[in-house]
Amino acid sequence: MFIKIVFESQDFLVINKPAGLIVNRVPQARGETLQDWIEKQFPISNFQFPNENEKEFISRSGIVHRLDKETSGLLVVAKTPAAFCHLKDQFKRRQVSKTYLALAHGQLKPKNGDINQPLARRRTGGGRFAVSLGGRKAITHYQVLDYWKKDGRLFSRLELKPYTGRTHQLRVHLQHLGHALVADPLYLSKKGLKSDRDWCPRLFLHASQLVFTHPVDQKRLEFKLGLPLDLNTALKHLSHEKI
Repeated sequence: MFIKIVFESQDFLVINKPAGLIVNRVPQARGETLQDWIEKQFPISNFQFPNENEKEFISRSGIVHRLDKETSGLLVVAKTPAAFCHLKDQFKRRQVSKTYLALAHGQLKPKNGDINQPLARRRTGGGRFAVSLGGRKAITHYQVLDYWKKDGRLFSRLELKPYTGRTHQLRVHLQHLGHALVADPLYLSKKGLKSDRDWCPRLFLHASQLVFTHPVDQKRLEFKLGLPLDLNTALKHLSHEKI
């Protein structure tokens, strides 16, 4: 398995997670996970009497946050318990800025705004989530970059910034507005998914920017990634729409 390391220090590394890779090791996961790769590349030293933070660092292999299986892009991994604790605290306090590039169905208007809708797991199961009044607070800022067209259908290319980090937050928020993300296997109809997969091989969602504070020297760090080849190729099937 090849995973590009965008940045590495003695305290943490930032990687470009490829689409199709599960982050955490779970019983239902098939094949190698990112956690397996980390443990092979960066073996964790044994702690004779680990404290609670060290136990969590070991059990999570330094993984501080997640990306969905089909989402590609930037992800930070701690290499020491101290860095793990510091980075985890930044995420908890919402001091980490995350930006995603996405392509959604339809012409999303207004061109920018906040989606403030609580989310909860669907009772019907299937690993899906939905907007629910009794759910957990979830806020997403969106910015329309431009519009695209294919076979008479409009699409919106978006920059998304989650202020909270709920599971499937971006996907559910856009689907709730009637603008589901392209090639989303969970939040599109079977017919819609089949149509999208004719020209887009996977969920059109990419973690393009990550900003956080260095866990040791306290400097603010910013990492950026452009769209990967598969999503750039998918865009070539569309024409730019001036609206």
